[in-house]
Amino acid sequence: MGSLDEFDIIIRKCTESDVDRIYEIINSAALAYKGVIPDDRWHDPYMSRAELGQEIRDDVVFWGAVDDRVLVGVMGVQDKNDVALIRHAYVRTDRRNSGIGSRLLRFLESAIDKPILVGTWADATWAIAFYQKNGYDLVSELEKNRLLRKYWTISDRQIETSVVLARGRG
Repeated sequence: MGSLDEFDIIIRKCTESDVDRIYEIINSAALAYKGVIPDDRWHDPYMSRAELGQEIRDDVVFWGAVDDRVLVGVMGVQDKNDVALIRHAYVRTDRRNSGIGSRLLRFLESAIDKPILVGTWADATWAIAFYQKNGYDLVSELEKNRLLRKYWTISDRQIETSVVLARGRG
């Protein structure tokens, strides 16, 4: 599938009625991590319904790309006062590489007036390349460790196996 025309999709804030579809998109798309990220970090489902609910209670606001009334991609944003975190960015498997992720990211960037950070798995080279293509830079190992401990609530093992990309920091 080629790039999206500007009018093919609508970006909108997700609602409680979207939670089942968000859950499906995240877990279907996250299958790309299986066998790539460390085995001790992989679990099935990748994100449980309880974990998704907790992310929403922790103020991760999901935005969705909708095509013909169907949610085809999601991207969360979490305000952390001095920065915003892009969280849980996934596109339906059959719609990858069609511009949906970039469209969601551009939309969120236009609404965020502070530095933006993204954390992802160090071995998820496609995710890192996506953010770099969209103007994000990897931070140093020392800065990564500091940022992950300050803004995310994750295990030391996940910190060890992750990277952080930044945009608009300085």
